[in-house]
Amino acid sequence: MPTRYYIRLPDARRARGTEPSLSFTAAGAEAFAEQLQAALREPALFERWRALQDDPDEVDPALGAVDPNAVVTGRQKDLHVDLEVVSSLPGDVLRQRLRLLAGGGWELRDVTAA
Repeated sequence: MPTRYYIRLPDARRARGTEPSLSFTAAGAEAFAEQLQAALREPALFERWRALQDDPDEVDPALGAVDPNAVVTGRQKDLHVDLEVVSSLPGDVLRQRLRLLAGGGWELRDVTAA
């Protein structure tokens, strides 16, 4: 069953992960939404992150789950960006992807059934 997550990037310019090769490169709401949607639908971000680990074979494969039907929309409001995510992925997978992309520069505002 899909879940709807409401996420805020309080300062979009600072919504960057600690590893530049995995981080958001977006500047606007639509681009943030597109990059997060790709990270949820496709394994590329997870695979790049896993390759950077000391022992990639020890990484929990459950963290590599994808949802090809995930949908992310973004809205710019002053300096912050609001993202709405609809996905069947577990919350811990979504949080892991957001940490890679945005570091600590995001807030989970609400969660509801989709």
